Amino acid sequence: MTADRRKPGAETARVTATGVRRQQHDAPAAGPVLEAAVVTEAPMIPKATVTRLADYLRVLASVAERRILVVSSEDLAVASGVGSATLRKDLSFLGPMGVRGVGYDVARLRARIELALGLDRGHRVVLVGLGNLGSALVGYDGFARRGFTVVGLFDVAPDLVGRTVAVGTAADGYTDLTVRHVDELVSAAIDLGATVGVVATPDAAAQSAVDALVDAGIECILSFASIDPVTPPHVDLRRVDLAVELQILSFANAHKAQRARPVRATCRDASILTATPVDPDRVPVGAHSRTDR
Repeated sequence: MTADRRKPGAETARVTATGVRRQQHDAPAAGPVLEAAVVTEAPMIPKATVTRLADYLRVLASVAERRILVVSSEDLAVASGVGSATLRKDLSFLGPMGVRGVGYDVARLRARIELALGLDRGHRVVLVGLGNLGSALVGYDGFARRGFTVVGLFDVAPDLVGRTVAVGTAADGYTDLTVRHVDELVSAAIDLGATVGVVATPDAAAQSAVDALVDAGIECILSFASIDPVTPPHVDLRRVDLAVELQILSFANAHKAQRARPVRATCRDASILTATPVDPDRVPVGAHSRTDR
């Protein structure tokens, strides 16, 4: 996915424990001391690792649904489509938690990844733009299953404002939300306690939608516009341009005949896991302090 943000002034980028790039601008003379203190507060997790952590979390959710309590690094790596060495290196950023010769406690590993991704407290999402893309996003049940609750819908179209939309899943129940006018976005988002904003508007309206979200105090924004909205330094914005993703895919397809393509003996399906439920009472005392190999 494309994750861009442009800002004036000198800046450096780092990846925090939540996996989102945060820009740090040049500071006054006393700045270096303060900046060093901020950097030491969170481990430096590579962006590629953050992406894979999200994938591990998806697989672990499926594993938990099958009532598997412990999973080996090899099985988890295969289900996630990565090598076991890569998986162990990624999980090393979270601290030791595996059991040598047994594997990872599924619930504990899920909780640790959710903490690293900032999902432990949950997020309340407001969506701006109820066109074709926005409507599809509302119907996506992955939000609720992964700690994101849609609490507000906004648009400017007279035929959409005032309409009631069912949001949620059959398992967790549906919530009826009334589409509000964008003019109410700032006050409504504050009242709703929104922490994440999703922009699915046409390009011409994307910047104003982002500005309104920023005015509402929202510091995490996902934008599907092809333009690159400008945001203040304290706001994390991830831009997803579907056309760019297709262009990258087209490039890979056009050049694949010019390079050797190894057979990928991997499967991104948690159902391939053959682990059987393990009685946690049988796990050796103190084993969780060792790293799974």
